[in-house]
Amino acid sequence: MAAKVLISGAGIAGCCLAWWLERYGYSVTVVEQAREARGGGYVIDFWGLGYEVTQKMGLVDELRRHDLDVHEFRVVDGAGRRVASIDQGALKALTGGRIMSLPRSAVAMALYGAVEDRVDVRFGDSITALTATSSGVDVQFRSGAAESFDLVIGADGLHSSVRRLIFGDGQQFERFLGYYVAAFTAPHYPHRDPHVYVTYGEPGRQIWRVSLEDDAAVFLLVFAHDGAIDLPMHDPARQKNVLARLYADSGWEAREMLAALETATDVYFDRVSQIAMPAWSKGRIALIGDACACPSLLAGEGSAMAMAEAYTLAGELDRAGGDHVRAFAAYEQRLRPYVERKQKGARGFAASFVPKSNPGLWLRNFSIEAANRLNLTSLLFGSQINDRITLETYRQL
Repeated sequence: MAAKVLISGAGIAGCCLAWWLERYGYSVTVVEQAREARGGGYVIDFWGLGYEVTQKMGLVDELRRHDLDVHEFRVVDGAGRRVASIDQGALKALTGGRIMSLPRSAVAMALYGAVEDRVDVRFGDSITALTATSSGVDVQFRSGAAESFDLVIGADGLHSSVRRLIFGDGQQFERFLGYYVAAFTAPHYPHRDPHVYVTYGEPGRQIWRVSLEDDAAVFLLVFAHDGAIDLPMHDPARQKNVLARLYADSGWEAREMLAALETATDVYFDRVSQIAMPAWSKGRIALIGDACACPSLLAGEGSAMAMAEAYTLAGELDRAGGDHVRAFAAYEQRLRPYVERKQKGARGFAASFVPKSNPGLWLRNFSIEAANRLNLTSLLFGSQINDRITLETYRQL
């Protein structure tokens, strides 16, 4: 009989892992607490290891359909005047054209579409208890069902329930970086800049806007905050109130943006944090993606990293003939140094991502514009774009 694997989380990491495991002959079940596949989220630049994994899965053409084909990253002042910019062509040159600007939901939905008819996906349920046995893991679900699996993988994000159940309170592993992030879609938004990623900043607050192909826009908001426990995490109405207060006196398009926020139905709101674990597995239970190695959005490659982790974990399980002890150790050994480099880089980047002072804003914008005018974009962003790691080659499927 095929080994039974339960994956908690039907997001990018979970669906990517399910795809590879199913093709290696595993019987895969995915459990997801949401009632349906999740949309929404912000726009990401997708390159590097994630792009390579997507190629191996034959999904590049599907993702290309959603590429926003961004030509410019533009910093504006309160009146909407350009003060600095980056020619995205320079970033495309750095990656050999292997980069796309995508709604994060497009990546998630492409991966879900690739597995929905091949594995058992159970929406509206979650894991409430995990008990290790001599031959597997007994799992209790919120629905009241109980079932045994050979392996359990937590791909359930920054606030992973699998991590909490096996390793303890998540606060001991979370490194809060001093910011919160929100994102939402604004249909029929009045301002448009096709193929441009526009951003406006004030001390401790930043707004990003991307125009979609229709008349909608996606907003990403990041703001500094000293505390990590006193903002609402599961209350959209309170989240909107917090954002309305914080950005009420902001310039640029803040008034129109907040008007669109009032009726938004896909608000994403969370801490900007990293997860640092002493180990990524215990017994027959392992973690992938943000559950064990969240780099934060400041790293700019969280989705791609999650896909690389899913590909590597599945490949190592197949190479080890199902020996999970050997496979889990190899998976972590291959990827931990890479993850830790990305996390360190993100921590160093935080101060320039959302500067907390006017001099900091000026310096960031000056650096961007100088690099663009002097054709130094590769020098400024080269270390962030180049992954400095090669994916392992596993059995051909």
